[in-house]
Amino acid sequence: MTDRTAAPSGPHVPVLLKPLLEAVAPVTGRWLDGTFGAGGYTKGLLAAGADQVIGVDRDPLAFEMAQDWAAEYGARLVLQQGVFSRMDEYASDLDGVVLDLGVSSMQLDLAERGFSFMKDGPLDMRMSQDGPSAADLVAELTEVQLADILYSFGEERASRRIAKAIVRERALEPITTTLRLAEIIESCLPRPKPGQSHPATRSFQALRIAVNGEYEELMGGLLAAERALKPGGLLAVVTFHSVEDRMVKRFFQHRANKTGNANRFAPAMEEQPSQFELVTRKAVGPDKDELAQNPRSRSALLRVGRRTDAAPVEITAKELSMPQLKETR
Repeated sequence: MTDRTAAPSGPHVPVLLKPLLEAVAPVTGRWLDGTFGAGGYTKGLLAAGADQVIGVDRDPLAFEMAQDWAAEYGARLVLQQGVFSRMDEYASDLDGVVLDLGVSSMQLDLAERGFSFMKDGPLDMRMSQDGPSAADLVAELTEVQLADILYSFGEERASRRIAKAIVRERALEPITTTLRLAEIIESCLPRPKPGQSHPATRSFQALRIAVNGEYEELMGGLLAAERALKPGGLLAVVTFHSVEDRMVKRFFQHRANKTGNANRFAPAMEEQPSQFELVTRKAVGPDKDELAQNPRSRSALLRVGRRTDAAPVEITAKELSMPQLKETR
């Protein structure tokens, strides 16, 4: 599993934009970009023919950075601060929704936001810039709770060893910076071989997901998109690690009635109407050209579905294979 937390600095490049636009062509009507960030997908959709794009982001910095160029689109661009799990409160009868998950390039490249272990900064990681930070979790959670987060959200096999080291070190001195936490994690793991990810990759990812409630937000966002899209509307989701992709894959499988029958001896169930049709049968990754131009795309996967006219229905965290902490299981 890889994650953009370890990516190098560089100009913002929308990942998988070309295959996304090809999968949803022709682009028309009203779209919602639920992860506005630096505006890459929004600009791409507007250039491809969208009548209007609603750009949603929980990070106020995204809209500050857009002030220099947003006005040129006039009424074609609407900016909405908020979370994409509430997108159906911001818009309805949409022709399309785009979600680009994980931490954005602009957040990653700013050391003061505390997302990257490659630059020293405060141990923050808050996308919305409010609420408990990563430093708060590291300071306040028990060893068992920390290990649970690292294992469940980061798939870190050395979670107990790392959690124990964090608790030991925080008793000596508060852990308030990214590099200090990274050094503690590194001390618990073997030196990486050439080509392997940084030892702190999984742990930083896990803490970021916990701080921002990313898995709950993703589940809520998929359901909100189902409610906000008109029949024929398209949902395109770009993921950056295996857990996110598995959740999106499971969602589309359930909605397209493609989960299969786990027990061939069980009575046949009456097939329910499908809420989505699969546009991409398999996840789409970057081609060689994109990998060469944008190393951050290496772990990106795109999945696209088309909304039917079937009524929205609920789904459980278990059905989505969503990781849950022990205290919430």
